[in-house]
Amino acid sequence: MKIAFICTEKLPSPAVKGGAIQMMIDGIVPYLKENHEITIFSVTDPSLSDYEQTCGVTYRRFPRNGYRFFVADELKKREFDIIHVCNRPRHIPLYKEASPVSHFILSVHNEMFAQNKISDEEGKMAIEKVTAITTVSQFIKDTIVARFPEAEEKTSVVYSGVDLSEFQPVWSKPGQKIRNEMRKKYGIPKNSKVILFIGRLSPSKGPHILIQAMNHILLKHEDTVLVIVGGKWFSDNRVNKYVRYLHTLAAPYDNHIIFTNYVPASDIYHMYVMGDLFVCSSQWNEPLARVHYEAMAAGIPILTTDRGGNAEVIQDEENGLLIKDYKNPYEYARIINAMLEFPGFGSWLSQNGRRVVEEKFDFKHVADRFEAVYLQAADSLANTNH
Repeated sequence: MKIAFICTEKLPSPAVKGGAIQMMIDGIVPYLKENHEITIFSVTDPSLSDYEQTCGVTYRRFPRNGYRFFVADELKKREFDIIHVCNRPRHIPLYKEASPVSHFILSVHNEMFAQNKISDEEGKMAIEKVTAITTVSQFIKDTIVARFPEAEEKTSVVYSGVDLSEFQPVWSKPGQKIRNEMRKKYGIPKNSKVILFIGRLSPSKGPHILIQAMNHILLKHEDTVLVIVGGKWFSDNRVNKYVRYLHTLAAPYDNHIIFTNYVPASDIYHMYVMGDLFVCSSQWNEPLARVHYEAMAAGIPILTTDRGGNAEVIQDEENGLLIKDYKNPYEYARIINAMLEFPGFGSWLSQNGRRVVEEKFDFKHVADRFEAVYLQAADSLANTNH
């Protein structure tokens, strides 16, 4: 089949500046291109040409201003069996008008069907015009169906994943080598305990709470270091009011808190094995952060908030720990201290996590799940033509 992916207007594809959608597409396309002809539409970027064909995949890139209209014009000129629109339900009618014979798959990566994102009329129209909707979690599916019950039959959950070949688990020889190199790079003593935060530096992600917890952690484990990986917006390392606040909070802790700034997606997997514990401190209803898949793949224990879709892949005391009192620094400190006190339990959790990813969340699994959706859509197209 001829399949087109339409990325959002936010970030380019491939994921040279990160982004969960772009990273997912990068992960599944190598498998899909074996049996299908793939075209990917995204925004332009100074580091990428506007048009290229590489590794059997066609990339078309357009300016951010007017992006959806450039894409629609291109859809008019081409014939695609399947058009996979990422996270932009409001653009579906325009694209469907441009390519009426194509079947549309809408993948929803956060609460794009919320009242403040889309009107009743726009939501109903998008649902009517697509063949299928996929969501990154049951939580996101539930938010859609609660408002638009007619979406139930068209909507299925397709969890994301990782490229396992990029993640050497921390207990492997290559993992240990990378761990030692990364600790040396950031000046972290070999035997220090490292708590890892990876994500955008925003209040909704909650890194300030981890900094506030450090005082109580250092009282029991004085060799602990908190490593905060990320910038205020993907590849953007500019300092805003919140980032200044984080640095002010961290100032008394000297070398016990390290800010790495943004790390490119291609290097991010090296960061994980540096840690003894990965903490996702999300304060908002996280659709299902891909950092969970990455931390499991790297083989480090996970503490995450019981928010949004997080608990769908992290089962409490099975392949990670869930924190319910997610606004309370003392509660983070209590659990983190216990994890650092009993590393054997953390090791057991992380072994389980790696196994879960190997069984369910490699990008090959994700590609297979999406291909099943595409084939079902194509089958419904064939049936309507008889």
